[in-house]
Amino acid sequence: MASRTRRHGAARSARAVSRRRLPLRLLLPLLLLVALAAMLMLRGYVHSEILADHRVQAPAPTTHVPEKILEGGPVIDVRGGRTESLSVPDHRLVLTFDDGPDPTWTPRVLDVLKKHDAHAVFFVTGTMASRYPDLVQRMVDEGHEVGLHTFNHPDLSFQSKKRIDWELSQNQLAITGAAGVRTSLFRPPYSSFADAMDDKSWPVTEYIGSRGYITVVNNTDSEDWKKPGVGEIIRRATPEGGKGAIVLMHDSGGDRHQTVQALDRFLPDLKEKGYRFANLTEALDAPSAMSPVTGAELWKGKAWVFLVQASEKLTDVLVVGLAIIGTLVIGRFVLMLLLSGVHARRVRRKGFGWGPAVTGPVTVLVPAYNEAKCIENTVRSLMESDHPIEIIVIDDGSTDGTARIVEGLGLPGVRVIRQLNAGKPAALNRGLANARYDIVVMMDGDTVFEPSTVRELVQPFGDPRVGAVAGNAKVGNKDSLIGAWQHIEYVMGFNLDRRMYDILGCMPTIPGAVGAFRRSALAPIGGMSDDTLAEDTDVTMALHRAGWRVVYAENARAWTEAPESVSQLWSQRYRWSYGTMQAIWKHRRAVIEKGPSGRFGRVGLPFVSLFMVLAPLLAPLIDVFLLYGIVFGPTQKTIVAWLGVLAIQAVCAAYAFRLDRERLTPLISLPLQQILYRQIMYVVLLQSWITALTGGRLRWQKLRRSGGVSAPPGGGAPGVPAPRSRAMDGRPVG
Repeated sequence: MASRTRRHGAARSARAVSRRRLPLRLLLPLLLLVALAAMLMLRGYVHSEILADHRVQAPAPTTHVPEKILEGGPVIDVRGGRTESLSVPDHRLVLTFDDGPDPTWTPRVLDVLKKHDAHAVFFVTGTMASRYPDLVQRMVDEGHEVGLHTFNHPDLSFQSKKRIDWELSQNQLAITGAAGVRTSLFRPPYSSFADAMDDKSWPVTEYIGSRGYITVVNNTDSEDWKKPGVGEIIRRATPEGGKGAIVLMHDSGGDRHQTVQALDRFLPDLKEKGYRFANLTEALDAPSAMSPVTGAELWKGKAWVFLVQASEKLTDVLVVGLAIIGTLVIGRFVLMLLLSGVHARRVRRKGFGWGPAVTGPVTVLVPAYNEAKCIENTVRSLMESDHPIEIIVIDDGSTDGTARIVEGLGLPGVRVIRQLNAGKPAALNRGLANARYDIVVMMDGDTVFEPSTVRELVQPFGDPRVGAVAGNAKVGNKDSLIGAWQHIEYVMGFNLDRRMYDILGCMPTIPGAVGAFRRSALAPIGGMSDDTLAEDTDVTMALHRAGWRVVYAENARAWTEAPESVSQLWSQRYRWSYGTMQAIWKHRRAVIEKGPSGRFGRVGLPFVSLFMVLAPLLAPLIDVFLLYGIVFGPTQKTIVAWLGVLAIQAVCAAYAFRLDRERLTPLISLPLQQILYRQIMYVVLLQSWITALTGGRLRWQKLRRSGGVSAPPGGGAPGVPAPRSRAMDGRPVG
């Protein structure tokens, strides 16, 4: 007695420790999700898919713009309180390229410039410089100058000083991180000639000058963005009368093949006319506008570029993952629809039979641990069975009087076996050792059977090749929202899957709530194993490897009490997910074996791994990209795509409900299930992966039950009276 007390005290202590450690177990998954969200936000941020805007207001007056600025050159220097306007000397051209760097066109522009020994100025945006730092580094290495063109390319005339500072500092940070330099050149987005300066843009120019930058506009516009043709680009970019000029061109923002072709002709032609192509400070015979950066600022810039590059690579990986999960989801849906239909037609066709009818008595094992609220309903439902049975309730060290309740019922044909708490597998093995019959039905202590359940469940044993049969587990407490969501999952995700796996010959799990086995099949594999937390999956895989068929009996319905709170659901699914991973790992050698084991290893294990582990792990990508698309665009296409996936799921769910003869009403909550319920399953699976990869151990956790589940009247068939019980104690029981 003292030993038993110590065992229960230790169990309570372990559960208490488990509760205290729950936040720690959740911390890593949550941190990973937060990190993923942060990286995706960073990617959207540097792709200019938010914050970008353009000037749509009419030009403002020019009353406050100095006359010498309006009539002066394209280089405006208002640093240190001065107001100077500079022009490029005759026969000198400063080619400027805006909006890059672009991974396709900037390298081609640089190649042409290098080919003709020409320098230029590249006004880069922070978003593009962050994404393609190698191109900025190449610009600097090849003697070109780089300038700021803001981070997100807004019209600064309509922004606050705080926003302007932010655009400049972020743009500078990206250039520093990419090439290790700081630049004093700046070109405002949507700028043109100096005479276009107005009372809105001039204060911005003055403010930017106070921050230490020279504003560079242009006085020759190639208008290459219009793609007018190579000849026209050259004509517009050529100054008249040998004058010097700052020429506006673009190396990003679309197809720039005309720009590249025009450069290849423009450069040698104007060189022959005596023009020199230099960067801005070379053309003005001034000190370089770029200076090296060292110390903390340099490392800050490099850290920024590193994070952006990491977010780019992560997104690339996620896109591949999205393609994989899309293929898996669609493939699974197609297989389920086709093969479940094949299964239904096969077992429902007239004259179908598994073999000789199974009419002999069978043993029903009911392992129970603290099932005082449920056990009476469970046992009484068995007493209504229309198939001869003996009932063995194995009390696994209950502390709530479960065994006394069963004994107090005084029902014939019901035996109670008590043992110290040793776990469900040990309880089932104890029951197997005491069973009188070769066919053994196993159920949970919180489940109720319909009168026909046992009979329907054991008929497949008419085929001598069948070693185990999976029944149709259904949610009994589906009146609540979380119950309705689990009801959808059971009908669609479990039973539709089982039809598919039956046809494929690789049923992964006999549900603990309703399953049947041959004792002669279990004995050679050692009975129920406690090597994993999913003993039902473990034993099913072992039977496949031993060469037995495992099939699905759709009419063997059992009503089980599903978890009624998020915490209980979390505990149950965490155990299921982790236990399934353990079972897959335990039976991994089947992949290289021969015979039935090898067939299951090369067909069943991949299917189980793909559809039960990998696909659920990658499935969050659908929702991740939904949120990403809504925030960063294209919003409409993203929502349409997500609704398309939901429509496919709805079709499969409706088909599953039709096959199971269920009302479609619960499917009203399917969209909400996809938004809320799935997220819980995602985090549970992620936590299971982390537990498995870190070598963690997970203890069995008992769920609290309410005992409110009972079989539908008449065994689920309206108007059909429940038959008399045939529980066995050597004779039929009335």
